[in-house]
Amino acid sequence: MIRVVIPAHLRTLARVNGEVQLEVAGPVTQRSVLDALEARFPVLQGTIRDHMTLKRRPFVRFFACEEDLSHEAIDAPLPEAVVYGKEPYLIIGALAGG
Repeated sequence: MIRVVIPAHLRTLARVNGEVQLEVAGPVTQRSVLDALEARFPVLQGTIRDHMTLKRRPFVRFFACEEDLSHEAIDAPLPEAVVYGKEPYLIIGALAGG
């Protein structure tokens, strides 16, 4: 099981509490995790990735094992700690403003 932490406003939208646990078929990559998340919670489609391009939305960041994966290849394998459920995959809503 892959553990995924999503921002509070997306947890409210998806009607979940705490982290989400997902089964991911095949290689565990950012794409496969996001695909599984959106398949399980269709209401999240378009909130994390653009509907058309499937690129990360501005002000959304991806982290795992204390590393920013936001600009990494979407099909690169995630760290083993994430694959084995020891560490969560984090989706963070970045803050901006002044």
